[in-house]
This record gives sequence, structure tokens and C-alpha cells, in this order.
Amino acid sequence: MTTGNPTVTPPLPILDYGTEKSNTWQRVGSVLNSLGPLMGLVVVFTFFSVERPTIFFSWSNFQIILVQTAVVATAALGATCVIVSGGIDLSVGSSIALCTVVIAQSLRAGHSPMIAGISGIFACLCTGLIIGLLVTMLNLSPFIVTLGLWGALRGFAKWYAADTNVDPPDAVTGTWLFHLLYALRPNQSWMIFPIGVWIMLALTVAVGLVLRYTRFGRHIFAIGSNELTARLCGVRVERAKVLIYLFATLFTGIAGVLFFSHLGIGDPTSADGLELNVIAAVVIGGASLTGGQGGVAGTLVGAMLMTVVNNGCTKMRMATSIQQIVTGIIIVLAAILDRFRHRRST
Repeated sequence: MTTGNPTVTPPLPILDYGTEKSNTWQRVGSVLNSLGPLMGLVVVFTFFSVERPTIFFSWSNFQIILVQTAVVATAALGATCVIVSGGIDLSVGSSIALCTVVIAQSLRAGHSPMIAGISGIFACLCTGLIIGLLVTMLNLSPFIVTLGLWGALRGFAKWYAADTNVDPPDAVTGTWLFHLLYALRPNQSWMIFPIGVWIMLALTVAVGLVLRYTRFGRHIFAIGSNELTARLCGVRVERAKVLIYLFATLFTGIAGVLFFSHLGIGDPTSADGLELNVIAAVVIGGASLTGGQGGVAGTLVGAMLMTVVNNGCTKMRMATSIQQIVTGIIIVLAAILDRFRHRRST
């Protein structure tokens, strides 16, 4: 009989190459997800610069691109919060058109530019309150609610403007309200960009800080990631959703003020389809239509990408129909990208 301790064979190490490869691809995908929008912007900008070096690749045209980006990007900042929370707003373009009409009518009524601008923003805030209450109190889909308001607000803007453009009085056309996105005069060269562009950049930083460092920002991501879990963690979801839509339409109103400054009139037919550019900018920038993911830096890059494409197509003298086709393709690609990101995360 053999005595002593039996020899124990140590277990073989488990080499899970599949998991290692999966983690590697996840890291690569995460980097591409972060830098993809910026890389796309660089590629598109380089393409148009090579094709039209004299008229596209210039400081003056770069300023034009920033001015054109200001409206879309400002509205997209609010849309980022809505989409990150799992919602959607299809009424952005109609709200901006209504905002321009309200501002013009307020100026015609003799109010100061400041009061007129605040009136336009207040009209958009009322829209946000309506959306928030319908979504929370009646438990309606944000898609259906904002789709209905997309038509209703446009119709109300046309009725309020008597189916025509509203021209402000000549006495106020020289005020600051009409120069937010104007080209800088020689004595203003120290500003580098028009004041409206600086407003856009300042708001981008502000929203980024809100999303990253405040309880409200954490609630936005929590609701978009898992609404039920957010409720269990004590988040007052209904109250938060109303605040989210109010917060978003505040930026829609500011975008409306910038748009009015660019137009110089109240036009109830303006900003048609702008909501598609806004949503595309947010999704291209890394936000997920299913909620819980997104950021303002990517949104700003996405908005600039949309503007560069439109500006470049114009410089290449493409027909409006071709530009609409290109914009539509970008929106579809943005949806495909969002689907790819969602599948990779699950």
C-alpha cells in the first residue's frame, strides 16, 4: 500500500482568445465611435478643399460655414438632451419658424429688440411645455406628439403671419438683433467670429458641463439608459422629462433668434426640414436614438459636417435636388451608424 500525498496535477490555464479579441474590437470600436465624426469631417472638408481650392478653402468661406452651423448646432444642443433621454423632437424647424414670426410681430408692435427676442424664445418654451406634458401626463409617444406639432406649429406660424413674410420696422433693422450672424466689420476683426458663433460655442460648453457635472445631466442619461431603473433609483421621471423638453426648446428658441438675425424677417415657411439636419447632427455626433448615449462635442462636429456638405455642394454648383439627395443619404447613414453602435453595445 502506497503512503504519502498523491500527486495533484495543476489545472491548465484557460486561454480565452475569443474574449481577448472581443475586448480589442470593443476598444477599437470605442475609439472609432469617438473619433469617427471628426474623421468624417476632415475627409469631407479635404475633399471639397481639393475640388474647389480657391472658393472653398478660404478664411471667408470658413466663417460662412461657422455662421451656417450656428443655427443647426444651437438647436442640436437641446436635441442632444432629448435624444440622450430616449425622446425625439420633430418640431424643431416649425418652432424656429414660429419664433421668427413672433419676433417680427413683436418688433412691429413697438417692443424693443430684447423683448422681441425673449418673446420668440418664450414661444418655443411653451412648445416644450406642451410636449413634456403630453408625453408624461397622457403617456403619448414623443414621436407622435412632436410629429403633430410639426404640422400644427407650422400652420399657426402661417396664420399668425397672415400667410406672408413679416417685415420688421426699418427703425430697428440696425440694432444688435440683426447683426448676430453678420460678417464682421473691419473694426470688429478682433472678435474673429460673429457674436452668434461665440454664443454657439459658449452654449456648447455650458450644456457639456450640465450633462457631465449636474444631477439633471445624470438624470438625462439615467432615463435614456433604463427608465425603470431610474425610477427605482428615485428619479422623478415625469418631472425630469418636462424639464428636459423645456431645456431643449430653450435652445431651439435661441437658435430661432439667430435664424431671425440671419433672415432679417419673420418667415413662417422657413427652416423647413431643419429638424432632420438637427437629428442627423446629434446621431452623427455619437448619440444613440435608443437613448443613454451622446455628447455635445460630437453634436457640434456633426452639425459642422452637415454644414460643410451643404456648403461644399453649393460651391461645386450642384443642383438643389442633388444636395437634398446627399443630405438624405447622410441621414440614412447616420441611422445605420446608430444601429451598428447599438448592436455592438449589446
